[in-house]
Amino acid sequence: MEPSRLLGLLDDSCPPFALLRRRTPGRDHDTVEVLTGAVHEAGRLADLPVRELPTLALVPFRQIRERGFDVRDDGTPLSVLAAEEAYEVPLAEALAALPDHPVRVEDGGFDVPDEEYAATVERVIRDEIGRGEGANFVIRRTYEGRIEGFGRADALALFRRLLLDERGAYWTYVVHTGDRTLVGASPEVHVRMSGGTVVMNPISGTYRYPAGGPTAESLLAFLGDRKETEELSMVVDEELKMMCTVGDRGGVVVGPRLKEMAHLAHTEYELRGRTSLDVREVLRETMFAATVTGSPVQNACRVIERYEAGGRGYYAGALALLGTDSAGTQTLDSPILIRTADIAADGTLRVPVGATLVRHSDPAGEVAETHAKAAGVLAALGVRPAAPRPGSAAPGLAADPRVQAALAARRRDLAPFWLRMQEQPAPVTGRALVVDGEDTFTAMLAHVLRVTGLEVTVRRYDDPGLREAALSWTGPIVLGPGPGNPADAADPKMRMLRALAADLLAGHRSGILGVCLGHELLAAELGLPLIRKAEPAQGAQTRIDFFGTQEVVGFYNTYTAHCPDELAGRLALSGVEISRDPVTAEVHALRSAAGGFAGVQFHPESVLTLRGAELLRELLAAVTAATV
Repeated sequence: MEPSRLLGLLDDSCPPFALLRRRTPGRDHDTVEVLTGAVHEAGRLADLPVRELPTLALVPFRQIRERGFDVRDDGTPLSVLAAEEAYEVPLAEALAALPDHPVRVEDGGFDVPDEEYAATVERVIRDEIGRGEGANFVIRRTYEGRIEGFGRADALALFRRLLLDERGAYWTYVVHTGDRTLVGASPEVHVRMSGGTVVMNPISGTYRYPAGGPTAESLLAFLGDRKETEELSMVVDEELKMMCTVGDRGGVVVGPRLKEMAHLAHTEYELRGRTSLDVREVLRETMFAATVTGSPVQNACRVIERYEAGGRGYYAGALALLGTDSAGTQTLDSPILIRTADIAADGTLRVPVGATLVRHSDPAGEVAETHAKAAGVLAALGVRPAAPRPGSAAPGLAADPRVQAALAARRRDLAPFWLRMQEQPAPVTGRALVVDGEDTFTAMLAHVLRVTGLEVTVRRYDDPGLREAALSWTGPIVLGPGPGNPADAADPKMRMLRALAADLLAGHRSGILGVCLGHELLAAELGLPLIRKAEPAQGAQTRIDFFGTQEVVGFYNTYTAHCPDELAGRLALSGVEISRDPVTAEVHALRSAAGGFAGVQFHPESVLTLRGAELLRELLAAVTAATV
C-alpha cells in the first residue's frame, strides 16, 4: 500500500475513520486495520448492524440503562461507524506514514485532587463496603486539559506514539467520528465471540513499576499481597456471573497470567464459554465489567452515581467490532474503553481513570494507581515521561520461574468446578427456583444447579407474582444473595424477602436453601440476631469448620448471624444444627434435617469455595430428602 492512501485520512473531506491494532488470537498483530465510513447514532445495541463489512460501535457507559441499571444520562451517543471501506496496512508501513510530531496539552490536571480522591476512597470503604453495599467499587477521576488547534494529524500522531511506546495492549486505536476522537491502548477484552465461543478477560491487581524499574522481587511481593489476590478473585466471580448468563452451554476459567505494559503490569484471567445468543445480546448482557464498575454491578452503578461528578462518557464503556466470518457466522471483538483520551473537536481533552476499591485498599496506594493507569496515554500526550520502548528494556518477568510458580499457586486456590467446562446433563431430574436478591451470583448458582440435573428458574425479588409462585413451587427454593443490611426494616427489599423467608419456613415442603443474604434472613426467622461484622469479609477465602469437616470457602458479607452457646443449645433441641466461628460465634451455616431447610453464609458458587459444587449438591439433597 502506498503511504499516500493512509495520509488521505488527514484531508477534512475524508469520512470518519478508525485505525485499529488488535491482538486478537488468530490475527497478525503486526498489522493496522483501517475503517472508513459514515457515522450515525443508534438508540439500542439491538439496532447495531451485523454485516460482512465491519461495524464499529462506540458504546458509552450510559448504555447500561438497557439492563435497567441506574446511570447518569450525560447524552453521550451510541455512535456507529458502518465501514464503507476496510483494509489493512503492515505495522511498519503505518508507522512510516503516520504523522510524527509532539502534541502539547495546556492547563492539564486531574479534576479531583489527590487528597480529595484519597478521602473518597476512605468514604467508599467505610460507607459502602463497610455497610454491605458491595464487595468492590471503581471510582473515576479524570485528567483534563486542552490541545490548541487539535486536528486529524494530532490524533494520528498520538496513535503512532501509543503504537511505539505502549506494550501489552489488547487494542491500540484511534477513532475519529467527526466531532470527537478516541485514542487509546486498552489492555482488557470486554467480550469476544467467534464460532459460538465467548471470551471475557477480567484484569485486576496493578503492579506499579518502581522508580528503578520492575524486578522479580518486587513483582513477587505484589503477587503475594492478599489484597491484590482478593481483588482479582472478586472480579473473576463478577464476570463469571455474566459468563453464566451469556454462556448458556457452560464456562471455564483459564489463568491467571501476567500482563506487562509500559508503566505497570496486571494480573488477569480468561473466561471462556459457549453460547447460542446473538452477538448484540452478548454485548448487552456483559455491560459492563466489574473491573470498571464494581460488584455487584447493579449496586455499583448506584455507588458510582453517588461519588462521581458528571457522567462517564465513553469511559468504562466499550468499542465493539461486529461482523461475520467467511462462513457467515457472527463475530464480535470488543475492548473495554479504558486508558483512552477522549478529545472533542475544539481540543478539550479528557483521560478518565479509576482504581478498584476493596476493603483493604490504602487511599494513597489507590491514588498512585490512578496515576499509573493514566501514564501510558499521558506519556503519548507528552505530559508524563515515556517508558523505555519495547526491545530495549522490556521487563519479561512473566517468564521467571518464581513468577510462574506464584501464578500457579493462585490457580490452586480456585474451585476445580470452574477450571473445566461443565454442561447440563440429560435427563433433567427435577426443578429449582432461585430468588435473586439483586446480585447475579444467582446466574452462577443456576449454572451449578443445572449441572446437577435440575431445571432452574431465576426470578428477581421484585418480579410481580414472585411470592405466589414461590409458595406454590414444587421443588427446592434457593433464597439468593444480594447487597444491603438484612436487618433494615425500612428497606422494601428486605421487608419482602424477610416475609417470604417466613412464609417458606412455615409452609414450603420441598426444601429451602439460603445463600448469604438468604441465609441471614432464614437465621433471623429462627431468632438469631443479625450483627454488622467488625471487618467486612468481601471476597475473603477462609477455612472453616463446616459441621465437623474442614472446608475452604468464599465469603462476601458485611452482616452475619450471631449465635452464642445458650441459643445454639436451644436450637439444637428443635433439630437445628449451627456451624459457627468458635471465637466470634458468627454463624457460617445452619441446617435442619427435619425442617427441610439449610443456609450458608458463604457462597458455594464462588470460585473461592473449593468444594462449592459438591457442598451445594449435598445441601440440596439433604433438604429435599427431609421433605419427601
